[in-house]
Amino acid sequence: MAIRIRLSRGGKKKQPCYRIVVANSTSPRDGGFIENIGFYHSTLSDESKRFSIDAERFTHWFKIGALPTERVALLASRIPSLKSLVDGFYNTNKTSITKKKA
Repeated sequence: MAIRIRLSRGGKKKQPCYRIVVANSTSPRDGGFIENIGFYHSTLSDESKRFSIDAERFTHWFKIGALPTERVALLASRIPSLKSLVDGFYNTNKTSITKKKA
């Protein structure tokens, strides 16, 4: 059973807010989760209120073997204490995730 650190969507239509959760990889996106470790509000203009994560719990789950998704790794790389953890897994140097053209 693989464990992932990923986003779970909430909020209203056209006003998404996300919880950063630790969940089983086979559970649905908005389904059950093991632990809620942070939030991400993509529509807020104030940068300090847009994103928060419990770095201690993130590190704990990461050391146990939970892998963050690419988006969560990009968000976690904004925190200096977590940047060294997630840099080896994904290219977190890019500013946004772009889709490949077919």
